[in-house]
Amino acid sequence: MKDVNWDDLKLFHIVASQGGLAGAASSTGISAPTIGRRMLLLERSMGRTLFTRSPQGYRLAPDGVTLFERVVSMQKMALDISQWHGDAFSLPIVSVASNIWLMGFVADNAAALRGPQDAFRLCCKRIGDDEDLTFRRGMVAIFDTAPKNGNFAVRKSVTMTYHAYRAAHLPVRNDMPWISIGTEVAVSDAEKWVFRNHEAVIHTWTNAPELLPKLIASGAGIGILPSFLGDAMPGLVRDGETIEELSLPLWLTVNDDDRHAPEMRLLIDRLAALLKRNEALFGGTSDVREDRSDSSVIPFHRS
Repeated sequence: MKDVNWDDLKLFHIVASQGGLAGAASSTGISAPTIGRRMLLLERSMGRTLFTRSPQGYRLAPDGVTLFERVVSMQKMALDISQWHGDAFSLPIVSVASNIWLMGFVADNAAALRGPQDAFRLCCKRIGDDEDLTFRRGMVAIFDTAPKNGNFAVRKSVTMTYHAYRAAHLPVRNDMPWISIGTEVAVSDAEKWVFRNHEAVIHTWTNAPELLPKLIASGAGIGILPSFLGDAMPGLVRDGETIEELSLPLWLTVNDDDRHAPEMRLLIDRLAALLKRNEALFGGTSDVREDRSDSSVIPFHRS
C-alpha cells in the first residue's frame, strides 16, 4: 500500500464531519464529484471500506470510525507542532550591526535596547564599512560614513574619535614600535591608519582586531583604538592628541522600507538615545579616564 496522502485524510475528515459530499464541497470549494472520486481512491489505496453510502449521505463504516479517530489525533498533533513552531518564530528579529568595537559597546548596553516585554528579538552582528545593505532587511547599521546611494534612511549621531594608546607602565619614547591590524582584514580608515603612517616601525600585528587592546596593554607597542574603548581600559594611556582625520560622525542606517515598522522605529530611537547619552565618551572628552576600575573593562568576542 502506498503512503496515504495527508490532504486526502483531511478531506476524509471533512466529509465524515459534514455527513456527505455537498457539505464537504461547500466547506472546501472542491466539487462534489471530485471529492467523491478522491474518497473512492482513498478506500482503494487503504483496502478498506470507509463509508456507507446512501441517498441520505455518507455514514462512517466501522473502518471509517477507526480512521476518523486516528485522523483527529493526527490533526491535534499537527496543531501542536504548528503552535510550537509559531511560538519560536512569532517575534520579528531586529538586528544591530557595526564594527567590532561598536558592537562590543552595543552588547554591553543591550538592556537599554531591548526589554523583557518588547515584542521583538535582538540580533547583534559584526559588519564591515564596505558591506552593501541593499538586500539586508530588519537591520540597523552603524557606519562612520553615510551611504551615498540606495534606498536608505539615515540619522546622524555622535562623533567617534580615535587616539593612539600605549601601556601605562611604558615610558614615552620617540622610537616606540607600533601594532597594526593585519592588512588582510583591515577595512576602515582607522584600521588602516597605522600601516599607512608607520609601516616601517610595525613590530606586531594581528588579524583578530579584538586582540589589539590586549597587545597594547602587554607593552608590545602603540596602537590605535576608539577613544571610548581606550580611555575606559585600565593599563592604557593616550599617546598624543586626537587623530583628527579619523574623527567622523556615526550614522544610523536602515532600509527605508523597514524604518516605519514599530519594532524598527523603537530600536532606532533607543539606539540614537544611547549614543547621545554617551556623546562625551565617544568624543574622548568624558572623565572616564579619571574613574577607571576593573568593571570598566569591555570584553569583545568575535561571532
